Amino acid sequence: MLIRLLAALCTACLITLGSASANPRIKDIADVEGVRDNQLVGYGLVVGLDGTGDTLRNAAFTRQALNSMLERFDINVREADLRTGNVAAVIVTAELPPFSMQGTRIDVTISALGDADSLQGGVLIATPLMAANGDVYAVAQGSLAVGGFAAEGDAASITRGVPTNGRIANGAVIERELDWNLARQDQIRLALRNPDFTTAQRMANTINAYLGAGAAAAENPSTVALARPAAYAGDMVALIAEVEQLRVATDMRARVIIDESTGTIVMGENVRVSTVAIAQGGLTITVSESPVASQAQPFADGGETVVLPRTDLQVSEDMADLGVLEGSVTLRELVDGLNALGVSPRDMITILQTIKAAGALQAEIEVL
Repeated sequence: MLIRLLAALCTACLITLGSASANPRIKDIADVEGVRDNQLVGYGLVVGLDGTGDTLRNAAFTRQALNSMLERFDINVREADLRTGNVAAVIVTAELPPFSMQGTRIDVTISALGDADSLQGGVLIATPLMAANGDVYAVAQGSLAVGGFAAEGDAASITRGVPTNGRIANGAVIERELDWNLARQDQIRLALRNPDFTTAQRMANTINAYLGAGAAAAENPSTVALARPAAYAGDMVALIAEVEQLRVATDMRARVIIDESTGTIVMGENVRVSTVAIAQGGLTITVSESPVASQAQPFADGGETVVLPRTDLQVSEDMADLGVLEGSVTLRELVDGLNALGVSPRDMITILQTIKAAGALQAEIEVL
């Protein structure tokens, strides 16, 4: 008897652990305030192109940038008629990771701004990268790696990929750090990636169960405030490392996502349908023309041949299968019921919208 009781307890524990481990971690459903990437952008020149750069007479900004760059080397070409096709004006973009240190490198993306045909073989000249506040945080320079290519002859041309877009791996050096000491913070906020009242409260309850009452509080559907307990004095990083491993049972609103262009339907597990009857059928009308030639009698005086129209009109209607979905069916029962009617994805979209219009679909429909 004791052995059976222990076996039952072990089975219950395994089921509980398996259910808990299926829940996502806080790390996967929320972001820490301040720990985010920052967008950088810059304007620069790519040189060394094989005649595939900007046409200077059409791109005034390229000519002006080229003049400014040469003047920094004490070369004055303001009055010269430049016709080089080996230079292209580009926009350089990058993402500055959180807490990046001075001297570390990041990847950059380069996109042509003018009428350049290709950036293949080009070299980016030193380009300052600025944040939204106008401060320079990195400098980019290096040879481009372009995935696409373009080639042409007298009678034909070919283009594959996007030859006016390229990347430089580790092409920018960080020159300025973001000054924010996370470890010394007394309180931070966790931002849910999918805001929800229930999920936010469950997250706060889970954190309080681990750290003690009052450590976390849900401020709104998307934010949970986390205060640093006395046991983690001066070490917010260690606190976050432990909290983000906790698992929370997430919740979401019942929603049906429809992409009419591709006929794709995605439904959440909480979608429910009240008792409703569905009939799906089709009406087909076929119109065919079979003109007939009418000729005059032999030896008729003044007779002529004419073409007489003849139209064949047929109407056929498919028998509509009437299916009944009982009240508060689950997602699986709903899908099985619609599949039993033999409807196509596009017909299913119309049926779901009609059920919603009838007030029987207990979910929100979002059309992309």
